[in-house]
Amino acid sequence: MSVAILRLGHRLVRDDRTTTHVALVARAFGCQKIYMTDVDDSIKLTIADVNDRWGYNNFEIEIVKNWKNVLQKWKKNGGLVIHITMYGINVDDFFKKTKKDNDKILLIVGAEKVPSEVYKLSDYNISVSNQPHSEIAALAIVLDRIFNGQELRLDFKSPKLKIIPSPTGKLVEKIKN
Repeated sequence: MSVAILRLGHRLVRDDRTTTHVALVARAFGCQKIYMTDVDDSIKLTIADVNDRWGYNNFEIEIVKNWKNVLQKWKKNGGLVIHITMYGINVDDFFKKTKKDNDKILLIVGAEKVPSEVYKLSDYNISVSNQPHSEIAALAIVLDRIFNGQELRLDFKSPKLKIIPSPTGKLVEKIKN
């Protein structure tokens, strides 16, 4: 299955950390790509550093000028477009009623006010809650529903550091490559 994220918008300074966290969740939960608008290359450097230390999984970042082109190309190639919004249908209702037959999914995650066109161009508008909430948390929940929990056990290639699960504290192993 191929899942990518389209991060729409970026409020300068305010969203640097949030957009980075959207990218980190996308990477950790098994997405192949994130398209981002209105950001600088520093996020690419942050993710490259994370990949270097914690392992690589073919996750890439592409900074785009025109989000509509990404969305239209995705649909033209047979992909499904899902907009994560608090105004959509409940995520559990969506996954109960909608088969996940499509193995190519683009998830749209907004930052600032999302243009109304996004609601119309998306195949589905889904919500984790119909209340204001974090787009980072919403993305994690939607990805968990898509991957059925399997994203929580991914192995990453060539890590320098690896967390050893422990009920009593922090254990990090340094890997010698």
